[in-house]
Amino acid sequence: MSVPEQLRYSEEHEWVNGLGPALHVPEDGIVTVGITAHAADALGEIVYLELHSSEGDSVEAGEPCGEVESTKSVSDLYAPVSGEITAINTAVVDEPKIINDDPYGEGWIFKVRLSGEPGDLLDAAEYGKLIEES
Repeated sequence: MSVPEQLRYSEEHEWVNGLGPALHVPEDGIVTVGITAHAADALGEIVYLELHSSEGDSVEAGEPCGEVESTKSVSDLYAPVSGEITAINTAVVDEPKIINDDPYGEGWIFKVRLSGEPGDLLDAAEYGKLIEES
């Protein structure tokens, strides 16, 4: 399974794009968040996505910020970073299957303006090892 090198990952299987190789916060402070292909595959066909926050609301790293429901189960969605939500991908809220089809592209879920440092995120090699062991 592909684990894109440019992303960072949480142990709860969310990805973060925009931090750079050394966890450098982008100039505008905004990163994109989604769930990994591994998580999407494990869930099966995603049929419903609910976010507990709206644009302008804050999320806290490691805290639940939504739910992902599939034909198999319901799983919490965790914020991999702390900050203010600046955008929500309404296309995946309306048609969650996009996450299964393109988890690292069109399947992004929300964007966050970071408040502080990004925290404990895994690089691609560390995440690859995590999913190998599970």
